Amino acid sequence: MTYDVLTMGRVGVDIYPLQSGVGLADVSTFARFLGGSATNVAVAAARHGRRAAVITRTGADPFGDYVHKALAGFGVDDAFVSSVDGLPTPVTFCEIFPPDYFPIWFYRYPKAPDLEITAASLPAASIAAAGLLWTTVTGLSAEPSRTAHFAAWAARGRRGLSVLDLDYRAVFWESRAAARAQVRAALPHVNVAVGNLDECETAVGTRDAVPAAAALLDLGVELAVIKQGPAGVYARTRDETVTVPPVPVEVVNGIGAGDGFGGALCHGLLAGWPLARTIRFANAAGAIVTTKLECSSAMPTTAEVEEFLAGHD
Repeated sequence: MTYDVLTMGRVGVDIYPLQSGVGLADVSTFARFLGGSATNVAVAAARHGRRAAVITRTGADPFGDYVHKALAGFGVDDAFVSSVDGLPTPVTFCEIFPPDYFPIWFYRYPKAPDLEITAASLPAASIAAAGLLWTTVTGLSAEPSRTAHFAAWAARGRRGLSVLDLDYRAVFWESRAAARAQVRAALPHVNVAVGNLDECETAVGTRDAVPAAAALLDLGVELAVIKQGPAGVYARTRDETVTVPPVPVEVVNGIGAGDGFGGALCHGLLAGWPLARTIRFANAAGAIVTTKLECSSAMPTTAEVEEFLAGHD
């Protein structure tokens, strides 16, 4: 099977409180959702009608079984999702303090199974043939996942679209400098980089979108997409610059907005839309996700994004 979107990296189960504005010590009820940034992007792409699959690993446990069932429910192929004996499927908790404070606790101990992806286990033919390969910086934080990511990029040989989500999470790294070294090694192998201002600081040493985009282009990408929060989105190629303002919404939970943005970005890039339309569409998709509690099941369809945009013209 040839996939439109093939993602690679983090998976887990999100355990989110059903009370907003309450710390975890006082939360009484929770809900369970499929999670993990690479997984959520595959779900988001599938919601736009894209044939999507994720390369990842779970524990050999009930939460691992849940991941397979949830992926099937979202129309994402789980053919490349395998289990690791002895490592539990990760769970993630958060607190919800709208509009802009959503602390996260990752339980990925003693090691996350998705960091046990190996080069030898990769579906090289599917990776090479996919319309778009989506990878994340988290996958570079440990071996054997790091080597597997470079093997995946080698299998593509810069054919098609290869995206690196700058996705820097300090808890997964010994230092920002260590992450920067890996990001700089990875950037020449991809042609699109996506990140927020903090992630750009990790990648290229600046939180200013304009020089950050220029630096990313100098390091080998063809499109740099920088999410600036309340300042909107800045995107740049060698020949074009696009700035899209934020969409005003009532935020319920900001977690997962970047993944909704990512799946919509994949859809626009694969469709060959003009850059301005693609970024505006992705920005709107991310905004929609912030109005919901959950991540994966909050990913909007194309029709929902278009309706949302029509209401905000």
